[in-house]
Amino acid sequence: MSPNSHLSSNEMNNSSSMKGKASSSCWRTTYRHRSVPQPQLSSKIQAIVDDIKRKHRSDMRVDTWTNQGFAGSDICDMPIDTSKDIRREACTELSVQRFIDEYEKPAIPVIIEGVPENEGWTACENWTFKKLKKNYKAAYLKVGEDDDGKTLRMKFKHFCKYMKTQIDDSPLYIFDSTFDDKKETTQLLHDYKVPKYFPDDLFSLVGEDCRPPYRWFLVGPKRSGTCVHLDPLGTSAWNTLLVGRKRWVVFPPHVDKRLVKAKGLVYPGEDDEAGNYFADLLPRMLAQQPDLEYMEFMQYPGDTVFVPGGWWHAVYNIDDTIAVTQNYCSHANFERVWRKTRSGRKRMAVKWLEKLQIEYPKLAALAVHLNEMDDYKMYEKKRTNESEAEDEHSKKKSKHAMN
Repeated sequence: MSPNSHLSSNEMNNSSSMKGKASSSCWRTTYRHRSVPQPQLSSKIQAIVDDIKRKHRSDMRVDTWTNQGFAGSDICDMPIDTSKDIRREACTELSVQRFIDEYEKPAIPVIIEGVPENEGWTACENWTFKKLKKNYKAAYLKVGEDDDGKTLRMKFKHFCKYMKTQIDDSPLYIFDSTFDDKKETTQLLHDYKVPKYFPDDLFSLVGEDCRPPYRWFLVGPKRSGTCVHLDPLGTSAWNTLLVGRKRWVVFPPHVDKRLVKAKGLVYPGEDDEAGNYFADLLPRMLAQQPDLEYMEFMQYPGDTVFVPGGWWHAVYNIDDTIAVTQNYCSHANFERVWRKTRSGRKRMAVKWLEKLQIEYPKLAALAVHLNEMDDYKMYEKKRTNESEAEDEHSKKKSKHAMN
């Protein structure tokens, strides 16, 4: 089979012209296909997987999850343009203050190497597929949502069998934010520590029940990923990888949303999931905008990626991966987060401001100053039904964005 056999003649012409225009990039818009064996799952597990797939992607038939043929392609071997690489720092040489001054305050992404080993995470020993399957085989973990936003869960032992055999273009992905409050998975919370570079967690002032979801346990099968997005409420994030490799692309906040989202660049028959984003959409974006500002890089086991608030990013799992990630608000990103939270989580913002006035009066004064400068009126309890409905809508949008 030829490298372009999955493309129409019109798409091949477009692909060829784009490759010529984007010659400075290492991205490719073609992939070599080969036959791959069909998954061999028990009828019970296959039924579970199919049911979740139907609910998670109601716009697709179950048998079309392999239409792109990525499992039989070299999509995971596409070279990276090293001229667009991210800076790397060894945790043994990067002080907290230097991180704040050189990366967090100026909002510059960075990879910090060696955090789990240096800080003595037991996850280094406990987070292998073999041990996780043994210890959490009966745990139900989130693998998606249905059209109504209802969480879809799968037993971990069933997910592991699916992951081992799947040939999906965009596989189901464990992205669980409730592992910390369930008895069967709470030990995961004790296997890692928040890296020393991220001591602030200002949302914690409102309590666990009031704050948005902010930490996730991730198990990403090969070829799974997340499409380009912004983290909610202006928060920054850190992501530490324990097993496998993740491919990233990040764009600074000033890059236009429509450009980053590759509006109008999805061809008929293509999906808009992470695989197509990295293999197809990004090369087309670069062909149209050769001076596009971005970073692309590989994350390896032991790497902690810092993503400042407002930076667009997409991630693709090159191998089966295990990771943990958290979003946070700190002194450095407070202005951005406050402006987003006061409108996105109006009632929570009232409580947050009250707590800030007690614990961090300078930040509370800054919040009040920002409100005055923007002529923003805070939420008040006595409001019309219409305004209350708008607030509830904003809260739901924020919740889905976190997921």
